[in-house]
Amino acid sequence: MDYSLSAQKDKGQKLSARAALIKMAPLFATEKKQIGIAFCAVLTNAALNLVGPLVVGYTIDTAITNGDYRAVFMNSVFLLGIYICAFAVNYIQMRTMGGVAQRTLFRLRNDVFAKLQSLPIAFFRQNKTGDLISRINSDTDKLNQFFSQGLMRFAGNIFLVIGAGIFILCIEPKLAIAALIPGLIIFIFTRVVSVWVKKVNAQSLTTSGLLSAEIQESITNFKVIIAFNRRDYFKQKFSEVNKNNFKAAFGAGIANELFTPVFEFLGNVAQLVVLGFGFYLIVQGQFAVGLLVSFILYVTRFYDPLREMARLWSTFQVALAAWDRVSLILHMESNLQVSHTVSGQPTQHAVMEFKDVSFSYPDGDTKVLSNVDFMFEKGRIYAFVGPTGGGKTTSASLIARLFDPTKGVIYLHGKDIRSYEPAALAQHVGFILQEPFLFTGTVRENIAYGNPLYTADTLHLLETHLTHTGLSSLVSRFPKGLDTPVTFQGGLSLGERQIIAFIRAVLRRPDVLVLDEATANIDTVTEEILQTILEKLPKHTVRVVIAHRLNTIENADEIFFVNGGEVVQAGSMEHAVEMLLHGKRKS
Repeated sequence: MDYSLSAQKDKGQKLSARAALIKMAPLFATEKKQIGIAFCAVLTNAALNLVGPLVVGYTIDTAITNGDYRAVFMNSVFLLGIYICAFAVNYIQMRTMGGVAQRTLFRLRNDVFAKLQSLPIAFFRQNKTGDLISRINSDTDKLNQFFSQGLMRFAGNIFLVIGAGIFILCIEPKLAIAALIPGLIIFIFTRVVSVWVKKVNAQSLTTSGLLSAEIQESITNFKVIIAFNRRDYFKQKFSEVNKNNFKAAFGAGIANELFTPVFEFLGNVAQLVVLGFGFYLIVQGQFAVGLLVSFILYVTRFYDPLREMARLWSTFQVALAAWDRVSLILHMESNLQVSHTVSGQPTQHAVMEFKDVSFSYPDGDTKVLSNVDFMFEKGRIYAFVGPTGGGKTTSASLIARLFDPTKGVIYLHGKDIRSYEPAALAQHVGFILQEPFLFTGTVRENIAYGNPLYTADTLHLLETHLTHTGLSSLVSRFPKGLDTPVTFQGGLSLGERQIIAFIRAVLRRPDVLVLDEATANIDTVTEEILQTILEKLPKHTVRVVIAHRLNTIENADEIFFVNGGEVVQAGSMEHAVEMLLHGKRKS
């Protein structure tokens, strides 16, 4: 299955603004009441702002013309009350939508992160970590900005535009038509340009994600950069990505600012038309001065919201582009679904069995494994040897169901491995990598990680369990014992980090434990300690050792040679050495 987000973007459906808003609707499913309050506030604010010009025109034609200053004062107080009420409901709307936006952002980021956790390893092989971080952090924030600042203001401006248009049509239809012609040009211009604006914003977000990916990769591999003195290489790579991001961001900036001057120019043209035509009507005795002032104010009420909508429209286009990128993740589905259909006839006494298994990666045409058959029996140690790229790690990944075979069936305790729920499978199969992954926290938290026996309430029991299993002496190697702090990278030596990984796996008491080059980068003393830890495993546990170093497979009960798509029994240690040296199966 193709999990590349860039490929999905290229062949994905291009949604219109309306369709995208409909797709976003489920995000607000729990906010209907708050959105209703904000919507009512927007309507009230628009209505109050539309009353003002009518009161001003009426005051000019009646009170000011007749010198009735008391009426001018009373109308002014009335207007002040209207504007205070408009300010109050506008504050309610902004406060309400600010809360809605923050809660929606919180849920959206949770949904995206939960989706990422449900996706298989193949997804992360095909996408850059920095770009995923950009989608979770930056792109969702673009959506938040539009929801909190733009959505209701956009809706309010639409009501103002419609209301002002109705008022000027009622006051003087001929003058209204002349005043609205520039508005028609604005509508056509917006429809034509919006597709291009969304496209350049999408390009800008994409290059921003690539920039994040480059920074993340450079920082992660900084030790390698220093060791090989290749600052120049990474500086050049960063410069290229940064330059592409600058070009895209510059183009997006121009596109986003294009609406404002066009809208302002056409709004000013409309006012000039109203002034010229209105003055002509006054000279002809067909129009009053106060009515012309009201008309001009309504035209202003019509075009000023359009100017603001020009700024909001660019924000909306950025939000749509961000939503396209986020929704691609949300619509991804894992190809590692739980299936309760059992096929074939497994061998009854086998803990795990590969039956006619073939596998090739989605991004490659070469078969890594081809029609492979082998099985593991209870309590035995199996070794996988072979040249680099022969398929050893792939076999281990299939054992842990990080991938599914493209053909054939893998059985665990006589059941298709695909029929196990992820939590149950994790209890049966353990995995120790060459470079253990530890989380920021303490040794205690890292040892207990992923073990259902240790919750927040039972974490204190870990020390007792370590004592009963004879592993407590190993914890004394750490400066503060179980409370020794652990950071993502650093703080502990590789050997110490591997000890934590080994203890963590042993305490889970798995039925199958895979050690993928788990002792390749550590000294012989630490390796002996790790072997001591492995002796604490239950007697029934199957150990699968993947190794290049021959001393790590001396105690194996059975050795498999993995190369060229085949997994074959190597027989004796001497035979395995011969096969490894020649890189092929002995005839």
